Formats: sequence, structure tokens, C-alpha cells
Amino acid sequence: MKVFADANILVSVVNKEYPLFPFTSRILSLAGTLDFSICTSPICLAIAFYFAEKKVSAPAAKEKLRILSSRLDIATSGPDTVRSAFADPAALDFEDGLEYYSALEAGCNCIVTENKADFHFSRIEVVSSEEFFERYLHIRK
Repeated sequence: MKVFADANILVSVVNKEYPLFPFTSRILSLAGTLDFSICTSPICLAIAFYFAEKKVSAPAAKEKLRILSSRLDIATSGPDTVRSAFADPAALDFEDGLEYYSALEAGCNCIVTENKADFHFSRIEVVSSEEFFERYLHIRK
């Protein structure tokens, strides 16, 4: 299964934000396992860097994201992604449109985010980190 990790998932991991961290860190740790491929986009990494550098120094934030991104698949955000995000009238937030079309073009089966309503227009499954656990790892809180 190919899973797209939204920016808020990355932020919760690099900043160790509770109560999400136990869920989000476990999801990202699935990267490269036999059953899961975890994907994100350059934009999500940039957003995560922005929030991480507010908590730690810029060099420390960059190192955290370098390590994290070395385990993840990175989706593209090229001209087709941008055009699709602009062309979709249901994608009210441009950044969410970019994330969605990056996930779609990367062949992701679902998007994991803590802001499910942002992807109301999605044609692929959108779940929270806790829902992902319950649905795919059969672990309940």
C-alpha cells in the first residue's frame, strides 16, 4: 500500500507533538516495509522544516528532515500537478490541491492527515493517523 503523509504528519514527528506522535511516528516507520510505502512531497517537507526550525535551530531541523526524507518516497510537484490543482474548483486551498495531485500522480492509495476536511474533494481515501492505525494495523488506542 502506498500512503501519502501530509505536512501535519511530518510536523508531528519532527517536533514530537503529542498526542499524535505515537501514531504518526509509527506510520512513518512503516516506510520501506513489505506492505507499505510512505510518500510525501517537497512542499510537505518545506512546511515541516518551517515548523521544526521554530522549535530547534535551522541546521537541526534540516538534519531531522534529511534523515526522515531519506526513508520516504518523494512525490513530484511538477507542471501537471500545479495545473491540476488550479483547475480543480473543489480544491479550495491551493496547497491542499498540490498535495492531493502529488499523491494521485505518485499512485498513492490513501492520504494520512489530521485535517481530513481539507481533502473533501479527494477521490482516494483520506484518514487520520489514528484511523490509519485502526484500519490498516488493527491497533486501537
